[in-house]
Amino acid sequence: MPTSQDMTTDPDTGLLDALQHQVAVFARRAEQTRLGGVGQVRNSMDRAAYLLLNRLDQEGPMGVKALAAGMGIDSSTVTRQVAPLVDTGLVKRTSHPEDGRAVVLQLSPRGQARLDEVRSSRRELMAQVTDGWTEEERDAFCTLLTRFNSALSARQGAAVAEGGTEAGAEGAATGSEAPPAS
Repeated sequence: MPTSQDMTTDPDTGLLDALQHQVAVFARRAEQTRLGGVGQVRNSMDRAAYLLLNRLDQEGPMGVKALAAGMGIDSSTVTRQVAPLVDTGLVKRTSHPEDGRAVVLQLSPRGQARLDEVRSSRRELMAQVTDGWTEEERDAFCTLLTRFNSALSARQGAAVAEGGTEAGAEGAATGSEAPPAS
């Protein structure tokens, strides 16, 4: 089996070095700003909460296992991340309509309002950061970033399936997240 070194030729090395550097810079900038948006909403919702609320909004009420599977993370991680969202009233726990013993998580009206507020703020940040870009440039960037995140997610999924750990799966899971509705 070829090694990663075998898969890169000398002309690719410089470009791949530049790419990995830019990804590292992006990760640092994203963490520094948490891409939280603008105004008072800036930095007011962590990544895990945003992704969980977004998934519940996009796909509707679901159990912990389904939510975990859809995000590519462990059920215990989802349980831990959902707890403060339930405590603050952003997510409701209800009984499954067909199996009263099972718990279903759903976005509360308060959670929907909060998610809409955060999305709006983040949308404004994206507009500011890409000011001067054409619609085609924004579309191309989004398409390539989605493709990149999907490849990272697939790689992480393969590593977990081969007996690796879930370390980093939360970040990789973002690639499988559908873009939020506007």
